[in-house]
Amino acid sequence: MIYINLLIGFLKVGLFSFGGAYAAIPMIRDIVLEYGWMDEDALMNMVAISESTPGPIMVNLATYVGCSRAGILGGILTTIAVVVPAFTIIILAIIFMEKAPKNKYVSAVFHGMAPSIIGIILATGLYMLLKISIRPLMNDTADIRPVLMTALLLTVFYGSRKLLKKKMSPILLILLSAVMGVIVYGV
Repeated sequence: MIYINLLIGFLKVGLFSFGGAYAAIPMIRDIVLEYGWMDEDALMNMVAISESTPGPIMVNLATYVGCSRAGILGGILTTIAVVVPAFTIIILAIIFMEKAPKNKYVSAVFHGMAPSIIGIILATGLYMLLKISIRPLMNDTADIRPVLMTALLLTVFYGSRKLLKKKMSPILLILLSAVMGVIVYGV
């Protein structure tokens, strides 16, 4: 039964996650929590690990959940389940896109989807930031370190664009955030 649930759950994620991995995180969260495959803290940790390891976040998350719940076979099954819908959609889109850019309705749909995808990504980031910062309030203390680290990383990222006149490397930003995490939270 676990294999069927993993297959159906991650087929849903792969099929309905428009906007990439960051837009998929809320859907993965809902499915993982609905089936009780991991708790919220473990999922947040896995999102952070998936983001810093090579490969697409959505695939990394699917593989981890599958392996942790049903071994290697579960990992293979969830990886395939999350990738096949996107692969199929891309093949169909390539066929369709030869004529579609000239269609004003298709163009309007793409322009309309962009702001909603940005909103989903921003909402996910804010949710994670607030969850990490506000959750300790239940113990009468808020942890503002994640907020301060995020503000500092944003300042460095956008400040480097102004000073260097080019974007900061995502790898450098990940390394900087790792160093900050070790300094702020210790080892």
